Amino acid sequence: MPPHDNRPKRSFSWSTENGRGLIYQIIAVAVLALLGWYLFSNTARNLDAMQVKSGFAFLSQPAGFDIGETLFSYVSSDSYLRAFLVGVGNTLRVALAGIVLSTVLGTLVGIGRLSRNFLLRKLCDAYVETLRNIPLLIQLLATYLIITELLPSAHDAFHPLPHAYLSKSGLQLPVPVWSAGWAWALAGVPAGLLCAWLLRRAARRRQARTGQAPRSGLPAALCIVGLPVAGWLAGGAPSEFDVPEATVFSISGGVSLTPEFLALLTGLTLYTASYIAEIVRAGILAVSAGQLEASSALGLSRAQTLRLVVLPQAMRVIVPPLTSQYLNLTKNSSLAVTVGYPDIVSVANTAINQNGQALECISIIMLVYLSISLLIAAFMNWYNSHVALVER
Repeated sequence: MPPHDNRPKRSFSWSTENGRGLIYQIIAVAVLALLGWYLFSNTARNLDAMQVKSGFAFLSQPAGFDIGETLFSYVSSDSYLRAFLVGVGNTLRVALAGIVLSTVLGTLVGIGRLSRNFLLRKLCDAYVETLRNIPLLIQLLATYLIITELLPSAHDAFHPLPHAYLSKSGLQLPVPVWSAGWAWALAGVPAGLLCAWLLRRAARRRQARTGQAPRSGLPAALCIVGLPVAGWLAGGAPSEFDVPEATVFSISGGVSLTPEFLALLTGLTLYTASYIAEIVRAGILAVSAGQLEASSALGLSRAQTLRLVVLPQAMRVIVPPLTSQYLNLTKNSSLAVTVGYPDIVSVANTAINQNGQALECISIIMLVYLSISLLIAAFMNWYNSHVALVER
């Protein structure tokens, strides 16, 4: 006999509560649609009356301006669409790098605020309380000033690492000369991650079935490292690097990280890490003292307790507010225009000055940030569903 479905059936009957709720929702959607149509048509009429061009046909026209920093080839004769894609690439570049670096730094500082070492704890406290209370815009301008004014010129550049140069011109680093071997190595990265995920999944299934937890950490690590190395070897093990060289007036060769990119990335990382540190500290403190006492009774060291007991439970508290910080960092990257970094906002501003189609360019900015934010939120929600405590 099939189970009885107790869920209320939806109908358009005004005599039922569900029916009235459904009708109210339809009316609300219709009103919003009419309002949107009115605003769109009224804007179009006003633009026509002022003889202002509208529409997105301009995206296929030549942009007519240069972009100082690009991830792929671009010249001024390319279309506006390609110029916007360059801006999107630059935005993603700084946002993703900032998310990774701020997460690592914020986690270390958050743990450091709970350290038994007095000096380390106070240094971490000072970092959080200082950077969290200074506006991000001021930090970006200060960082840009330090890089462009206080660092030495190219012929006296610092050498923080072998064949690396840090100066007013930015940071120059060695880069591999592109070949088939590096392409195979890059292809091995997602393959290794997929292999590691499958191994961990199989280990969890075996543990659920037999009660024994097979060791999957080392095989997973071998997959993550071994497959890219195997691809590199299969492609001929290329070892040629484009190494930067210092001349009298500049540094040539290698890959260059501009002062604008470094200032924006540094400011976003330091500022966001101060908030992430507090989130990590709050998550760790949310774990009950009984868990720490139990791990100590089992003979676990402080490092083992943190890695095996505290952090897995703290993640349930950390992930939701951490998602908000990732979204804030991505949106705060729009301040790139203050240091001259050509992100999507900077490209759109230049396009507005060129063609005057402000409404369309602003709509593109909104769509780009909305899409990036939704993707980040979707990934973090998926991750949160895997670490959240499941109620039974």
